[in-house]
Amino acid sequence: MTELRNLVAENQYLFSVGGEEVGLADYRVIGDEIHITHTEITPRLRGSGLGARMVRALLDSIRSDTDYRVIADCGFVRDFLRRNPEYAELQTRRTSSS
Repeated sequence: MTELRNLVAENQYLFSVGGEEVGLADYRVIGDEIHITHTEITPRLRGSGLGARMVRALLDSIRSDTDYRVIADCGFVRDFLRRNPEYAELQTRRTSSS
């Protein structure tokens, strides 16, 4: 079972699998944009696909819970978005200040 928790005060999402914290994503909210600045998976689990699972959960959460436009400052997230066009609209969302 996977879980994604948003620690708003820390500007960080924590990703857990089976009760074990295995990853994190740092972000900054600037106006109507959420800048994903860094993602990380526990070193011993890198290469197992958990990074993609975490980013997918993160983007799904942003899509369903916010109106933010996603700005991928993290290279891993940028690459994920290129490979997964079903998330493209998150980068072009029209916000209230647009």
